[in-house]
Order: sequence, then structure tokens, then C-alpha cells
Amino acid sequence: MASCHSLLSSILASAVRSRLIAFNPCKAVRLPAQRKRADGQLPLPLDQVQELLPNVPEWHRAVVAAAAGAGLRWGECLGLRWDDIELPDDDQAATLTVRRVVIEVNGHPADKPYPKTAQSRRAVPVPSFLRAELQRHHGLTNAGNTDRVFTNQAGDPMLRSNFRRQVWRPSLVRAGLLGSVTEMGPHRFRAAWHDREGVEWSAEFTTHRDAVAHVAVKAAGGLRFHDLRHGYATWLVSSGVPVNVVQAVMGHEQASTTLNRYTHTPADFHRLIRDAFAAPADELLTKNDDSRSGGAASDEGGVP
Repeated sequence: MASCHSLLSSILASAVRSRLIAFNPCKAVRLPAQRKRADGQLPLPLDQVQELLPNVPEWHRAVVAAAAGAGLRWGECLGLRWDDIELPDDDQAATLTVRRVVIEVNGHPADKPYPKTAQSRRAVPVPSFLRAELQRHHGLTNAGNTDRVFTNQAGDPMLRSNFRRQVWRPSLVRAGLLGSVTEMGPHRFRAAWHDREGVEWSAEFTTHRDAVAHVAVKAAGGLRFHDLRHGYATWLVSSGVPVNVVQAVMGHEQASTTLNRYTHTPADFHRLIRDAFAAPADELLTKNDDSRSGGAASDEGGVP
């Protein structure tokens, strides 16, 4: 809704400047606050992302790692060129820079020479697992410095819908994150999934590939590619990275966007809260014990 409103408002503002209409009616419209997903789906923890990656086809594995390990949007991933990526020998100095994006217009990808906002143009540190995937992907594609990093196998920008249908959802099924496929015997595979009403369905297939493809189409819900970006922000905040730093690497204009939209309560938040108090509490108990010990000794020394 917000993106549609923004586009319409831009069109009407242009009409006002051209004196085709007197005012922009979109300016008086108050949009409802954007809310997080209400389906209970939490971002993947880092260990599950690393379990997901081997289930992604080799050609596309690095783009999933880029969203999970650098928090990139889909269009930012597709906009990367190899000269935007620095992978020096020092593992701690690896970075990638977001300079441009790819957008889809009527089902056709197009380059946009600047990202979503001024803050979206940014340098992002590359963690070790993403570095390894980028190095492997570079060897696989044998690309030059100015070539696109992520393309389909024909060398063209990928369409989001094709990637979701052909790569993303089948990868979730293979990783056990969407429905299930169980081998029942020679040439027998049982596919199971839930529909939107929560009803479980199943069917048998003669190949694992057909069973996976069926679940990918029929199963309701499932993680979105963009949820990897949500997970990235949540991991950083939960690890104690200051919010203003997370805001910078996410490319947000305001820290409130980072906190309200892109972070989620981790599953183990009870443990995190207890751990936050553990060290100060232990230190306080130690000081109290020392104080009582010292006080007792003084009292004994003062007995006549």
C-alpha cells in the first residue's frame, strides 16, 4: 500500500507542477502504520541459514548468502557488479558497496543507477561465510570486474517471480523449512504440506524432485527471500551491535525503521534477558559476600 501511494503521489505532484491539477490529494491521506507479519514466522537463525545454503542450487547459492550475510534487498543483490566487492587477503577487510539496484517494470528487469534512498548507498562488511560463497561464485561464473554478480544462467538479471518459484521455495522444501518430503521406498516419495486453512495434505511421487516441486507449489506460507534481510537485522541487534550501526549497514534513513520493521523478538529472548543480568548480579553477590566477611572479621577483632 505504501509503495502504491508513493508512486501515485509522485505522479500527481508532477501533474501539479505542470498545472494540470490544482493540488495533490495524496498529501491529505494518512496511511496506516506498517506492521510486522502476523503469521508468526520468525527470521531464520544463522545456523539454520547455513543449513539452508547447501540446499540452494549452486548457481544461486551466493545471492541467498548475500541477503543473509549483508542484509541486501533483492534489487540491491541484482545491482551488484564485481567491482563493488572487495575480497582482500585480510578476511576482516572484505566489503561490498551498494551503488545501484535492479527494478522490475512490467515483468522486465531494468537498471536503476542509484539505490532506494541516499542512505541505501553504503558499504557493508562481508562475514566469512559470505566471503567464501562470493569467491566460489566468482570462480563458477568466471566474470569480469564490471559484470553483474548475480544473474540467471543466460547472464541476464533474474526475475523475482521466477527465482521464487524455481529456486527459493524448492530450496526451502529440501531444507525442511516448508512442508516435508519423505522417502518411503524405491521410487516412492511422500510429500506433505499444509494449506492456508492449516489442513494437512499428502501425495506420493516416484521422484524426489517431483515431490519437492509439488510441495513448493501447494504449501501455504513459508519464508520470503526478504525475510533474510529481517533476520540480518535481528541477529545484529540481538548480538549487541548498536542500533545506529545496524541502521547504517541496513541503509535506513531512521533508526526507528530498523527497530520497528526489521527486528524481531528472538526465540530465546528469556535466556538473553537472564544473561544480561547474570554478570552484574554475580559481581554484586561477590561484593556482598566480601563485605560480610570483612564485617564479621572486624566484629570478632573488637570483642574484648
